[in-house]
Amino acid sequence: MSEAAQSNPGGGKPFVALARSFGPEDETALRESLKRCSPSTFEAAVQFRKTGNPEHVPAVVIGVIERFVEPDLRIKLKDADDDIRLIEDLGIDSLTMMEIVILVEDVLQLTINNDELRNLRTVGDVKTFIDCKIRGLPLPKPTKFLPIEAIGAVMPIQPPFLFLNEASVSSTGANGKYKISGQEFFLQGHFKDNPIMPASIMLEALGQLAVLYLLEGAIVPEAGKVIGQNTIFFTGCEGVRAHRICRPGDILTLSIKPKRMKMPLATFEGGIRVGQEKAVIAEEFTLTFGYVDAPIVIKPASASAEATADSAAAAAAAPQPETPPLSAAFKA
Repeated sequence: MSEAAQSNPGGGKPFVALARSFGPEDETALRESLKRCSPSTFEAAVQFRKTGNPEHVPAVVIGVIERFVEPDLRIKLKDADDDIRLIEDLGIDSLTMMEIVILVEDVLQLTINNDELRNLRTVGDVKTFIDCKIRGLPLPKPTKFLPIEAIGAVMPIQPPFLFLNEASVSSTGANGKYKISGQEFFLQGHFKDNPIMPASIMLEALGQLAVLYLLEGAIVPEAGKVIGQNTIFFTGCEGVRAHRICRPGDILTLSIKPKRMKMPLATFEGGIRVGQEKAVIAEEFTLTFGYVDAPIVIKPASASAEATADSAAAAAAAPQPETPPLSAAFKA
């Protein structure tokens, strides 16, 4: 069996591509398993089974998911957006997810425990999970989703200067969305009778997403410390290019990934799309941050302590024998 060392373009653990035994019977069985998937899915699966190269896995995973998604929703998978949610965006319920997993196990010849599926909420989660399983890497932390209410509770930046409607944060980066409503205050003068989202504001939105990434635990600080909300500031950017004019009604899809992180500096790359069109690219932008003391968390009382407290409260509320006044006691 021949083998060749390959590098991982994503920066993870290198892998060894193996020339595996894959005969006509294997190909026939694989074709039967993927008979309702696209030809490209089958070809990617064949290449993976022959070589073991994980680079073919994303095409297999997307193809298998597409096979179980309603036809009118499959167009969303064409966007290749890892932030697409399995339940909310694709309508995949728990039983359908099990069907997807069983087929992926069969095609890729690996075993997945049901408990490992609990944190898979996006297409990107599934692809990352399968990739880690194949490479033997530790599984990443689950993606955390934040609606506008949760974002507002965490961020030091607030409306009307908050340009995130929703966001998701994972161990590898963050994604967000912002719909240009047309009611933004700066659009009244940018420009007269021709409202256009300023490129500088879109860069600000990328910076806000990076702030959220930091505040959501992207860096493990010193013991007893957290990153302070009021310690994060924009310091600089390089390689910024605007590719598209963005107007009211456009939905901006933002993404950022960390490049270098060492206190007090965090450097990111990021971009914004509208659909499949590039709007803004930032090759590098940097934030500065600092640590503050972590807030003291008071743990709730244990069940036994709560029961004791309830008993004490009940006893206090029960009728008590009348006690003579203190003056009467002294007289006695």
